[in-house]
Amino acid sequence: MGEKRRVVSEEQWRLTEAIWDYHLMGHEMRPVDVAIGLGSHDLGVATAAAGLYHRGLFPALVFTGGNSPTTRARFPRGEAVHFREHALGLGVPDAAILVEPKAANTGQNITFTRALLEAAGLAPARVMLISKPYMERRSYATARKLWPEVEIVCASEPLGLDDYVRSIGDDKLVVDMLVGDLQRVIEYPKQGFAVAQDVPDEVRDAYESLVRDGFTSRLIGR
Repeated sequence: MGEKRRVVSEEQWRLTEAIWDYHLMGHEMRPVDVAIGLGSHDLGVATAAAGLYHRGLFPALVFTGGNSPTTRARFPRGEAVHFREHALGLGVPDAAILVEPKAANTGQNITFTRALLEAAGLAPARVMLISKPYMERRSYATARKLWPEVEIVCASEPLGLDDYVRSIGDDKLVVDMLVGDLQRVIEYPKQGFAVAQDVPDEVRDAYESLVRDGFTSRLIGR
């Protein structure tokens, strides 16, 4: 983590760990009909998807995502396109991959992918959502709202918080992102974007403390 780790105090790190643990759904990996790799800045999603494919957990894989202000420079051809190329390099066959290149948010990831699968004649009963680790709970809540008839299994690259920060290289940014995703878990059900999730008091307290401490760059409505 180098010098940047010093931006976050030990107490703030303890609070962040509580939020990190909450975001992880802890689902058992089991075979599904299709997997969906949710586009983002994190190429580890494609790495995780390739590994799960090679374990034989699904026969088909959709990468979904266009661009956002935070990914355009890194993935100029779009998140899903770059994720596909990475997975191909890791040995996933081209015939197993579908690409949805237009989604601009998680709701669109789900609805656009669902339409793509229907157009391909696929009607999955069990779906695996592969995301950044701290996005598992939000992606689950979104899918349960928009695609309630399918069984959802959440997966991500198997990294602890410290290893994830090392992969990103900026602990302040990671805390901001975890806080921002928790705000969405709390607020999006009120807007009809997701199903409600129980948020334990200690997790809510950690969130409020980190917001007071200024970890707010990824909050909505600010």
